[in-house]
Amino acid sequence: MGTSFPYTKTLSLFSLQVLFIASFASPSKAFANETLSQCLISYSHASHPIISAIYTPENSSYSTVLQSYIRNLRFNASNTPKPTLILTALHESHVQAAIVCAQKLSVQMKIRSGGHDFEGISYFSISSPFFILDMFNFRSVDVDIEAETAWVQAGAILGEVYYGIAAKSKVHGFPAGVCSMVGVGGHFSGGGYGNMMRKYGLSVDNIVDASIISAKGEILDRESMGEDLFWAIRGGGGASFGVILAYKINLVHVPEMVTVFRIHRTWEQNATEAVYKWEQVAHKLHEDLFIRLVMDVVTGKNAREKTVRATFVALFLGDTRRLLSLMSDSFPELGLRSSDCIEMSWVNSTLYWMNFSIGTPVDALLSRSPHRLMHLKRKSDYVKQIIPKVGLQLIWKRMIELERLTLTFNPYGGQMSKIPTTKTPFPHRAGNLWKVQYATNWHEDGDEVARHYIELTRKLYGYMTPFVSKNPRAAFLNYRDLDLGVNHNGDESYEEGKVYGVKYFKGNFNRLVEIKTKVDPGNFFRNEQSIPVVPP
Repeated sequence: MGTSFPYTKTLSLFSLQVLFIASFASPSKAFANETLSQCLISYSHASHPIISAIYTPENSSYSTVLQSYIRNLRFNASNTPKPTLILTALHESHVQAAIVCAQKLSVQMKIRSGGHDFEGISYFSISSPFFILDMFNFRSVDVDIEAETAWVQAGAILGEVYYGIAAKSKVHGFPAGVCSMVGVGGHFSGGGYGNMMRKYGLSVDNIVDASIISAKGEILDRESMGEDLFWAIRGGGGASFGVILAYKINLVHVPEMVTVFRIHRTWEQNATEAVYKWEQVAHKLHEDLFIRLVMDVVTGKNAREKTVRATFVALFLGDTRRLLSLMSDSFPELGLRSSDCIEMSWVNSTLYWMNFSIGTPVDALLSRSPHRLMHLKRKSDYVKQIIPKVGLQLIWKRMIELERLTLTFNPYGGQMSKIPTTKTPFPHRAGNLWKVQYATNWHEDGDEVARHYIELTRKLYGYMTPFVSKNPRAAFLNYRDLDLGVNHNGDESYEEGKVYGVKYFKGNFNRLVEIKTKVDPGNFFRNEQSIPVVPP
């Protein structure tokens, strides 16, 4: 497991002098025939052996290690490009050695924390050769309840964060995602949203320090990296700027007991009225209340017919009595009853939101083994104006035609409308009523099947065009979507990057490019949707 936090800089300063003076002392041709594994061994510290962390295709465990953090089966096919090597780093010096050798041997390095990138770009590449720097061993969660902070390593999963906080306090939590197996590194660096964002903002709004290894191999904290880089790695995608080792987070206050509910309404049960009212009030409700709206296609009363089901899933930071009062005043159309509400601890609510059964032990949050894996495609949008009833009915008719897709609306408002758009790279704040996720999952293998379901997702995305943001049509980085553009990291890198960059970051894109150019002018940290450098 990686070193606990905070880091000291003594090791990094000494090791950098040795690593980088030695590595650049000889012409690059001297390394032409050197294998990556040999290079890694050469530049590792004897006190922290690296050989046990190296997996090549010749190693019997290579496939197991590769597949253990692949969360999208689209990128686990026999024809999917495979890494030349996987380095499951055990120490910061292993990360430094990886950076040195990747640059020496001109091998692209992909950084994987939890493997939940929807387009697989943390373990897949359109360029060859490439290798994976796997950070799952960096998983410590060091909670300081007195200071109300925690150092969380990049390879930890959200469930471990929630479990670690709950083990120390019943009245603290953290605003992050509702999937416990998502890795901290990618989730936090892309923004990180969850069901407390209306109360406390995003994960990045509650990060106060970080540890990152730069392209020069330096281990930097907030003070030594400077405010520009610290700003960039809180929502701009950490993998464009360095290797995130850990984030220091501020814990937030939660009541000892929260209230949750999950209510279903079908089209025949007047879902149109409930959804239309949700559109009007969800972003205006008290910030203690978050109601997610999920719409999917199910079998209707007639088994031969399909209908749309709307599911309202809520977290309320308070008790049932107060929740019922708020809902009676603001959203009576949903018909919430006391029997619909369940009171539980905040940490148990994280299990509820992941569809675990009531009473599931809290240590289920520590599991890194998915119940099942699927092929999947995701897309995102932002809505700034209420969709009229006729628009909702049109969308639902299209969904029934397409059948296999799910639409999820996540309400904004509350703190999300109060935090300036430039505070972090994440720009989607005031003016957005809710965020849309398009989700398609399937079990069948094969490229033709994948193309079919991806096209269905694109069709629904197309049907939604009149109802979502424009100029640009905004998107959420954590819902990675290569349909928005791909960067080949060549001469047209900036122009290619701008296509998707303004959709993810809007007016913050240019500042990200300036920071990238300053800290990584050689564009070492790159991927299919990384931040480009300023063109020469």
